[in-house]
Amino acid sequence: MTAIWEVSISEFVFVTIVLGCGAAWLTGRATARVWAPWWQLAVYVVLLGIATRFIHFSLFNGTFFLPLAGFGTGVYYFLVDLVFLGMAAAAGRQVTRARQMASQYGFLAGRPHAAENASEA
Repeated sequence: MTAIWEVSISEFVFVTIVLGCGAAWLTGRATARVWAPWWQLAVYVVLLGIATRFIHFSLFNGTFFLPLAGFGTGVYYFLVDLVFLGMAAAAGRQVTRARQMASQYGFLAGRPHAAENASEA
């Protein structure tokens, strides 16, 4: 065990970074597209963190929240996963929201509006 990954670095990269952060990015995009509040994204990221921790537990013999003997270790690595998932979800939300704002309010940034571009073509 190390400070960031529990079983091996390849397992951490595959489960947390590739699968978990990919799902978190898409979750951030989805909440931005429907203009959901930040707290809703936070709830989804916590649920995604629990699912990620379960994958670590079930496939790679990592810790989960039960039994209580390993609860502290499970919570620690859950928080580590949560940091990575939260960053990916926030980035996905921010990129999508920036694109929404640029296409909707492009005239404020000096860019022509999307409807004006369509009429010129």
